[in-house]
Amino acid sequence: MRRTATGAAVAGLLLLLGTACGSRLPESDFENRATPAPRESAEPIRVGIISSATSPVGASAFTGPRDGAKAWFDRLDARGGIDGRPVEVRLCDDGGSGVGNSPCVRRLIDQDKVVALVATTAFDYAGAAQVSRAGVPDIGGQPIGAAYDTYPHLYGIYGSLAPRDGTPGWNGELYGGTEVYRYFKRVHGARTAAVVSYNQSASAAYARLVARGLRAEGYRVVTEQVDFALPDFRAAAADLKAQGADLVFDAVDTHGNALLCKAMDQVGAHVTAKVTNVQNWTSTVPEDYKDAPRCRNALWATGSSRNYEDTGDAAVRAFRDATKALPTRSQWQLEGWAAARWFTDAAKSCVRTGITRACVDAFMNRGTPYTAGGLLLPVTYERTAEPPSTRRTCLSVARWRDGRGWVTQGDMNTNCFDVPQIAYRP
Repeated sequence: MRRTATGAAVAGLLLLLGTACGSRLPESDFENRATPAPRESAEPIRVGIISSATSPVGASAFTGPRDGAKAWFDRLDARGGIDGRPVEVRLCDDGGSGVGNSPCVRRLIDQDKVVALVATTAFDYAGAAQVSRAGVPDIGGQPIGAAYDTYPHLYGIYGSLAPRDGTPGWNGELYGGTEVYRYFKRVHGARTAAVVSYNQSASAAYARLVARGLRAEGYRVVTEQVDFALPDFRAAAADLKAQGADLVFDAVDTHGNALLCKAMDQVGAHVTAKVTNVQNWTSTVPEDYKDAPRCRNALWATGSSRNYEDTGDAAVRAFRDATKALPTRSQWQLEGWAAARWFTDAAKSCVRTGITRACVDAFMNRGTPYTAGGLLLPVTYERTAEPPSTRRTCLSVARWRDGRGWVTQGDMNTNCFDVPQIAYRP
């Protein structure tokens, strides 16, 4: 399981909000590049993509994985599909609610007869149990909730070691590592960290989890809590400056982050890093943080996938080439692209016997780490009876620099640490 502090950051943020041109991949990476376009008689392979395209947190918050996956399948079909068969993508917007999610699941599984779900990004994955009961593999979804650590046949983009027997994690507890905190301590010498949250239950709970991880790594922790309705970020920024914070973590939304950064600039709170997560690893930083140039250039993001700005990597260049028409770029788009590639590799393995739900699921369950051609840190799905107490975990790290975008910090395959695993309840 790589349900680390990095992955948990996405879950914590979204739980909070619930209440309030380069060269292409090698030809072998796309089946039958030289094959003519599929014949009209070739039966399509149907996949479903569920996203909370309209949701309480805004129209674009959950669409990155969908857009990345769709770009992969469009490119794949232009090159002949899988064994001459096109991949037909069926989209469903669940409206950001469980009430909408369950009908999406029923329509895609029972009516559209999809072979698999790909790059699911659901605010409330209420239909997860139904997907599992139907034996439909759900490949490369974003672990916003606990579904990918709860049910069989669901394979999140970051992997899991949990039993997945219908109960989240191990007896209702999930585990996250402290590698993000270890990285900044070991590589940048950070010693004092501030954690900013709202006086709202989900925000405060996630902030406590971050504080626990920081203390486990020996940090002095400064906690700052602001009012959810009328937040005084300037006072919080002034205090974290007075406390000499090296790092700032948060349990607030994107708008709150922008206001916090603005306040930090106003009071002269200069830190080694203002740390954010993969959901905010986007090209919209200049607009989102337009009023905070100093804090903006102290933004760092951590995750488990290769920086979408790494154009020296062939797999990243292929992603960027296929998504150049999109108005923005994001790490979630790259992870959606990787999820679609994962399905494609699974489907290719089934060409001789038939591309069925069961065959695709067997590929996913084979126990071999998967990297999507180096775009992901090795993703493992196992079922261990006991949770790990420690684990060697790697992370991808990038820093925002005006004029350069997100600049990779070290190799994600060597940014690795043996860290404790901390239990929490989803």
